[in-house]
Amino acid sequence: MLAPNTLLQGRYLVMRLLGQGGMGAVYQATDRKFGNAVALKETFYNDLQLRKAFSHEARLLNRLRHAALPVVTDYFAIGERQFLVMQYIPGKDLEQLLADRKAQGQGVFMASQVMRWADQLLDALEYLHSQKPPIIHRDIKPQNLKLTPRGEVILLDFGLAKGIVTHQSQVSQSIRGYTPNYASLEQIRGTGTDSCSDIYSNGATVYHLLSGEMPEDPLTRIGAILMSQPDSLKSISSINPEVPAPVAQVIEKAMAAHPDQRYSSAAAMRQA
Repeated sequence: MLAPNTLLQGRYLVMRLLGQGGMGAVYQATDRKFGNAVALKETFYNDLQLRKAFSHEARLLNRLRHAALPVVTDYFAIGERQFLVMQYIPGKDLEQLLADRKAQGQGVFMASQVMRWADQLLDALEYLHSQKPPIIHRDIKPQNLKLTPRGEVILLDFGLAKGIVTHQSQVSQSIRGYTPNYASLEQIRGTGTDSCSDIYSNGATVYHLLSGEMPEDPLTRIGAILMSQPDSLKSISSINPEVPAPVAQVIEKAMAAHPDQRYSSAAAMRQA
């Protein structure tokens, strides 16, 4: 772990640890060249191919420009440690904000508010999926969404600090890392992911924000169906009657176990 006041590249001064995973950590740092706060992601590999994949993905992220995505500004390596420098987004994530509301007895977010966030997120996914090759985020969840003072959501954490970087694919550059309750069945099984996998995670995220409950993971749901039992995923309307029925139907379609039963694109779900 990097200690506070560690200076890297003669430019980035580490201020504090923001979070850590199995093979990496994220710090808040100060860019002394410009005097602004940045997020510094550290990952270390002893595998040459993984280090090359990390470098490739850093360049891939650097060219992205979207209002709902943080800007990646720099990348460098020190020995086996890889560092990615990106825009620092202050504040709490949507999971924390939801927990605060529930602790204060305010309940879940208003459906109209969540729909605005969902629209912004789907616009970002449409942008990512339209890249050549398509970029699949693969870890969409409330914890990876931060709210700006203007009420806009920012999609964070492309998995680079988690120590799991995919080998390059001719089909898409998928950035690995997932959370079971928000991941699609094909992602959990490791049978391959595409834009429909992000559609599922988006639906699961919106489900959580509207219901206040973490969605049932796909393996549990499929297990119930195979045992001739109903899908164990509770309907949103039964948890939060204020969610309009058409909205609930859109989310449930996005969370279909089979990719072919979901929306074919982020644009299609956004339109619905």
